[in-house]
Amino acid sequence: MGYIDLFIQRLRGQARMGAEPVNMEEWLNFLTFDIIGDLAFGEPFGCLQNSEYHPWVATIFKSIKTGAILRALNIYPILLGLIRRFLPKSLVQKRITHYQMSKDRVTRRLQTETSRPDFISYILKYNDERGMSTSEIEMNAALIIQAGSETTATVLAACLYFLQKNSACHRRLVQDIRSAFTQEADINFLSVAQLPYLNGVIEESLRLFPPAPGIGPRVVPEGGARIGGRYVPGGVSVSVGHYSTFRSARNFTRPNEFLPQRWLDRDADSEFASDQTMALQPFSYGPRACIGRNLAYAEMRTILAKILWHFDVQLDERSADWTNSKSYIVWEKGPLWLKLHPRECTTRD
Repeated sequence: MGYIDLFIQRLRGQARMGAEPVNMEEWLNFLTFDIIGDLAFGEPFGCLQNSEYHPWVATIFKSIKTGAILRALNIYPILLGLIRRFLPKSLVQKRITHYQMSKDRVTRRLQTETSRPDFISYILKYNDERGMSTSEIEMNAALIIQAGSETTATVLAACLYFLQKNSACHRRLVQDIRSAFTQEADINFLSVAQLPYLNGVIEESLRLFPPAPGIGPRVVPEGGARIGGRYVPGGVSVSVGHYSTFRSARNFTRPNEFLPQRWLDRDADSEFASDQTMALQPFSYGPRACIGRNLAYAEMRTILAKILWHFDVQLDERSADWTNSKSYIVWEKGPLWLKLHPRECTTRD
């Protein structure tokens, strides 16, 4: 909880009693990157402390965009080699730099003795039976840093945005949080999991603004398979687009509206009884699903609860159309400007 508390402390300093809007998209990234850096390597990136991105973090954003471009080019293998020549060298270099920084951080961590467990310590603990090479550890570390940070920050920013665009939902969640906890110390990973409407807000934000909105490619196994009632031969690459699936009227009632109650009201006579809730798989599904799902939910619940417990929030007009963003595997988001008015009380009367 230490990084979340530091995050709240820094926001209070930034807010200046609501006089100036705060770019929450940036600050949420500071927080989630510091958390995942500590969990992965036993040390943060220092983003919260320094109020700026670590050079590696800035590189990661460019690296993701390059990866999206290269993935798209793979659709045209004959032209791939030719098109690669015209890619800006700076984009390609960012991707190389990202993996080099991952390698350097892993090397430093492997040379450091620590009594506090982190992801690397667990990998090393079971490495004799798993047989993971140093190169594989480096590649997985690069993936963990990407997947365990920016995506969580995106969902939290989306939650705050949609709540501001839907005032009744915002009022209800604030009331739930502030009435559930007598003091800030009561807000923890376990207690926030007991707030149904908070969970509904997160699920609905994942549905409307999934952190990885594009396709999740899979290869049909040998022998083929039937997909959507049609036979698809083995070896064919297939995928499901998250954004279109989650907003399809085939799967959800009033699909383009922010309605957290759809995740609470599941009675047979409910307006949302026909919703295909299993269609919402933002963390993917099956053996390739995100291994950090439970951690992400714990982070999102706790961070969102703490923000709304500490601050009255107001959307700045500059971010009125914040979700209108491009996607390169993940969203290329703009600033989310919010006015934060710190609450003076630390306990409920």
